[in-house]
Amino acid sequence: MKTMRLKPILGLLAAIVAVHLLTVVTGKGFYLTQLTMTAYYSLIVIGLCLLMGFAGQISLGHAGFFAIGGYTSAVLTTLDLSASRDTALVALLAKLDILTSRQDLYGGSVLTFHPWAASIIAVILAFCIAYAIGIPVLKLKGHYLAMATLGFGTIIFSIVLGTQRFGAADGISSVPSFPLIPAVSVSGNASLRVKNYYFAWILVTITMVLLANLINSRVGRALRAIHGAEDASKAMGIDTSRYKLYTFTLSAVLAALAGVFLTHFNGGIGPSEASIMKSVRYLAIVAVGGMGSLWGTLIMSVLLNFFSLRGYFGAFDDAVFGGILIVIMLFAPDGIMGADLRRLLNLDRKNKSQAINLK
Repeated sequence: MKTMRLKPILGLLAAIVAVHLLTVVTGKGFYLTQLTMTAYYSLIVIGLCLLMGFAGQISLGHAGFFAIGGYTSAVLTTLDLSASRDTALVALLAKLDILTSRQDLYGGSVLTFHPWAASIIAVILAFCIAYAIGIPVLKLKGHYLAMATLGFGTIIFSIVLGTQRFGAADGISSVPSFPLIPAVSVSGNASLRVKNYYFAWILVTITMVLLANLINSRVGRALRAIHGAEDASKAMGIDTSRYKLYTFTLSAVLAALAGVFLTHFNGGIGPSEASIMKSVRYLAIVAVGGMGSLWGTLIMSVLLNFFSLRGYFGAFDDAVFGGILIVIMLFAPDGIMGADLRRLLNLDRKNKSQAINLK
């Protein structure tokens, strides 16, 4: 079983290196920019796959959690506190290295939150909001739950679009890079393109390892039971409310983390990232990848997000994802990749079982 779980991870790592080498050979290194962005969007999608495919809870508000992470980090790292430098609180935060001085675009000195501190605050805020709304919202089922999460996403979109501090329709720009280690930072700088590519995809790989182990653990079995028959699971002693809430908050944290890193990578964030169509896009990718297949969802996330970022869908980008969702729900509710991967896994297990019997 451990070998079977390890094979896809090794395959993913090999694919990451192979894609990089392919871009070098073909002279298309600029593709790594879109592939890095694809990795961050994939974090949201695989978190949503865990929530929908294993816990059986639908969400149309994950673009809102992405925006919470991105906007919180953007606001804190662009908010100049130089005028309040002499106040006790600001002086204390600066002493604790929570605040940092840096140059702005015009060469002036500004005092802002350090990106690491801002990211931690952003993720904690997303966790608290997810936990707070999850308690009442996850008591709902089916389309009532979808409508409730849709309402949450609409509220977040309206706030970022109508608040001047969030840049309103223009969003927030001039977001600084996110330092990781000396000479390496999350940034759109072309000289750091390869390093950012590997960082983003290693982050996705680590997340896949953690989620794969989670769904094959006692918690994963409980989530499958909840998805299959929630009332029966509750009757068997499974704390369904707690498992659903924890899964919801975990998926929200992954979305917020993606929002933080992508905002620093792009150097800004706009209200379109919180739009309802973004949430529909994530939902469509999970549906076509297979709601019970993390790997199928990841594969489709890479393909569809990359094509979208490269502009292959043109002005019909949202229409394409909406159409995909309709077609999948009508003709392949188990997803395209999900069914194929399950068939391959079952075939692999059958062959191994036959080999053992022959021995």
